[in-house]
Amino acid sequence: MLEPALLPTPLVDCTDEVLARAGVRLRLKRDDLLHPAVPGNKWRKLGPNLEAAVRQGRTRLLTFGGAYSTHLRAVAVAAGALGLESVGLVRGEELADAPRNWSLRAAEAAGMELVFLSRSEYRETAGRCELDEDVAEGLQRRWGPCTVLPEGGSNALAATGAAAVPAELPDLGERDVVCCPVGTGGTLAGIAAGLPPGARALGVAVLRGGAGYLEGEVARLHRAAYGREFGNWRIDHDHHGGGYGRVPAGLEAFAEGFERRHGIALERRYVAKLLAALYDLAGAGAFPAGTRLTAVVTGLPDPPDAG
Repeated sequence: MLEPALLPTPLVDCTDEVLARAGVRLRLKRDDLLHPAVPGNKWRKLGPNLEAAVRQGRTRLLTFGGAYSTHLRAVAVAAGALGLESVGLVRGEELADAPRNWSLRAAEAAGMELVFLSRSEYRETAGRCELDEDVAEGLQRRWGPCTVLPEGGSNALAATGAAAVPAELPDLGERDVVCCPVGTGGTLAGIAAGLPPGARALGVAVLRGGAGYLEGEVARLHRAAYGREFGNWRIDHDHHGGGYGRVPAGLEAFAEGFERRHGIALERRYVAKLLAALYDLAGAGAFPAGTRLTAVVTGLPDPPDAG
């Protein structure tokens, strides 16, 4: 069985000179502390999907991810704890015969079967598994009756799980902006849907070239989960650091400085980009004085011995 989750997750005030000069308050929603093996937005997005899989009598989960995918590790652990099989379709057929990195080792150690696809096959399969019946049926023929989770775990059920975040934030109102990093859009979709009137959501894209596409994904998830679209959110596309997985020197310096000042270790590919964007935007006057930012810390840093 999975260890119980820490809910609600802690809410920590976090201010310094840059924010104070801008008249902006920052607090951290420490979803990284939610669960030791299935942290942050992974727990929130997986929960409703796991409940549905068990209810439907499924015995296998199948999903997609890259070489360092937190989602793959989270699915592997959660499936194993529930007695379910798990299959991970991994981007990059060249990885099949290469030594496993720490992330893929962890997924396999939790019981996940890894299957490595060429990048073109991965795009065709992962990108169309929810929208193309032929692709979905092909997966079921190959792997048997299984619950198929999209890349990053972002589907309608996942959005409803992420909608619980605002419910754990007291007194949200017109001066509040709830912020999260955006990879596939599920967490932002849920947060926006769960906000009370007046509050807004801000997503910071961690991949380059996603303008338009990511907005379309969030809107699609809203329609699928709630039958309507929401107008209380936006995505910033200017702080991706050069692309998914990229951690340029300036971002690393920001993260190290933040850690020294506040004693909180930061995951680099998502969380550090989010916080760096908020500091940059606040310093540029993008938020009216009196704004309260709540940054959702969606995941844990890589382990010290990652390699």
